[in-house]
Amino acid sequence: MQPPWQPKPGDVVVRRPRQTEIGPVHINVARRSVPVRGPASPMLVVYGFLVLTFIGTLLLWLPVAREEDGFAPFLTALFTATSAITVTGLVVVDTASYWTTFGHVVLLILAFIGGLGLMTAAAFLLIIVGQRIGMQSQLAIRGGLGVRQLGGLPVLIRRIVVLSVAIQLIGTALLFLRFYVFGSLWDGISFGAALWQSAFLGVSAFNNAGLVILPGEHVPGASLAAFRSDEWVLGIVAGLIVLGALGYLAIFEIITIRSIRRYSLETKIVLTGSIVLLVLGTGFLYALEKDNEDTIGGLSTANQIEDSFFNATIARTAGFAIDDFGEHEDTTNVVFEVLMFIGGASASTAGGIKLNTFALIVIATVATVRGRRNLSAFNRDIPQELARRALVIGALATFTVGAFLIALTMVEDQPLSVLQLEMFSAIGTVGVSAGATPLLGDAGKVVITVAMFVGRFGPLTLALLMAGRETPVAYRYATERIRIG
Repeated sequence: MQPPWQPKPGDVVVRRPRQTEIGPVHINVARRSVPVRGPASPMLVVYGFLVLTFIGTLLLWLPVAREEDGFAPFLTALFTATSAITVTGLVVVDTASYWTTFGHVVLLILAFIGGLGLMTAAAFLLIIVGQRIGMQSQLAIRGGLGVRQLGGLPVLIRRIVVLSVAIQLIGTALLFLRFYVFGSLWDGISFGAALWQSAFLGVSAFNNAGLVILPGEHVPGASLAAFRSDEWVLGIVAGLIVLGALGYLAIFEIITIRSIRRYSLETKIVLTGSIVLLVLGTGFLYALEKDNEDTIGGLSTANQIEDSFFNATIARTAGFAIDDFGEHEDTTNVVFEVLMFIGGASASTAGGIKLNTFALIVIATVATVRGRRNLSAFNRDIPQELARRALVIGALATFTVGAFLIALTMVEDQPLSVLQLEMFSAIGTVGVSAGATPLLGDAGKVVITVAMFVGRFGPLTLALLMAGRETPVAYRYATERIRIG
């Protein structure tokens, strides 16, 4: 047997590990699947509002909620409860005369919860009674509010509720001064009636519900038509609508941060977009209606601008009205439909695809036209993924409006322009109407009811589901181009 090899002096020895020593190590880890749907998913918000809508429907269905004897038609109760919980404002019966005070209270509670958010309201009740909020509920609340952090969420919820109630109380107080102290809503109005009317209108305005309970025998005209020349009332209502459409987080930053430069990018986009849409909306509505004698043609220039500004305010958010939409020019109602489709800010009381979503679509479009790969605004880059989600929401919302409009035209024999306004109003949860909603048949009511619910919770739910389904892909296919345009 030969002796083992030994290196000689001066030899360089390079030692390599054996193949068995460098083999891969296999570790088996059991994979746990997480259900996408169910109580632990973002669909929890939708399920909760469905239950709340059903409860509101049952309460409005009871004889105690109706002025006339007997139970209200179930479809009427369902339509009205859905309109209130989705803070839309479309109605098939006169809200003031058809429902009792009990019914009005139910509508007010539904509108308040609908504007505040079910999860936020429920979490606040748990907080004040000393109960702990579970992790799943915190995730749902965080998604609904559009914030990232979980820490300090109970404190944020308290602030949101306190801010919401405070603004509505201030609005109620200002309206009460006009309705009772420095004026009178109608001759001989009592203290309690003035306070109740002020509270209902204040809550309805801030939550963008568009509901009014003004008695026709004392305050003639539909919605707020009686206050067309009352700058006090319209100014208060418009202010509440704008605040509700800005969203709680934007209001917090406006209150707590003195320098505009220190605002977050989202707040800057919301404020800029809101101002631009208000100015453009006012300008378009004034230019289109200033010669229309059936609307604002007979008013002074100042009153025409005031009327146009108020209509531009309600178009994106609330369904109040100071003139007859059936008398508008067709082009005017098209402008309304665009504004209703956009809506207000995310995590606000407004509807639509949300101003944030529309702004991202515009930013992505401008960047693409200019040939820029990065998306930016106010010296901040925006992730490409957010723009893609915004485009998806916008595309699906457009498809949804078209699908519901086709369904509505199949079951209703009314002019297309009128039905189109009603559908945009329902999907955008705005509530303006050209008079088609009270004339709807049972099938039309069902279509509008579903449209209001989808319009209110569809964009939020879709955004939450897309955010929760980000999965990395371990491979990519070969790239191949296709022609467009």
